Amino acid sequence: MKARLLQFLSCLAIAILAIACRPTPSPYRGLPSTYATAYQHIYGHCYDSVPYAVVSLDLFSQGLDLDENKVIVGTGYNLFLSDIFVPDSLLTEGTYRSIPPDTLAPFTFLAGRSFEGYPTGAYILNIEEGKVKQIQLIDSGNMTYRNDSLLFTLYYKNTYGGKATYRCSFTGALIPWLRK
Repeated sequence: MKARLLQFLSCLAIAILAIACRPTPSPYRGLPSTYATAYQHIYGHCYDSVPYAVVSLDLFSQGLDLDENKVIVGTGYNLFLSDIFVPDSLLTEGTYRSIPPDTLAPFTFLAGRSFEGYPTGAYILNIEEGKVKQIQLIDSGNMTYRNDSLLFTLYYKNTYGGKATYRCSFTGALIPWLRK
C-alpha cells in the first residue's frame, strides 16, 4: 500500500512538473501574412549629418485603421519601419536591408531597438481596441519594393530566445503621409 501511494505521488509530481515546464507559445504565431493598408511617411532630408532622404512605412493588418485624428483604432497588428534611407525623397524600387544605426546608407533601414523604453527602428505592435498589448522588435531582415508591392523577411527573438522568421507582404499603393 505504501509503495502504491509513493508511486502515485511520484507520478503526480512528474505530471505537475511537466505542466509547469511546458513552454509558453509565442504570441506572434498569429502574425498576418498580408497587410491591408500602408502609409509612407515622408521626412525628406531631416538629419543634418545624413545625406540621404528618410521615409518610414506604417502598415496595418485587417481590423486596424486610423480615425479622423490619425489615431490607430481597432484590433490587429501594426508593422512599423522608421528611418528607411532612400536615395531621393520617396521609397525607390529595390531591396532594403536592416542595419545598425552607425552604418547608414541608401536602401537600408534601422533594425528595432528600445530607446529609453520606447521602440524605434523596425517593430510590430499587437493592438487590441486601440491599446498596445505587446511590442516585438525586429532584429534584422530585408524588404523588397517592386510594382506597388512590399515583401518582407524579418527576424525577431522568439519566446525561447531563438531567432524566428516572419514573412509578410503588402500589395497596393502606398498612401503618402507628409510630416510637418
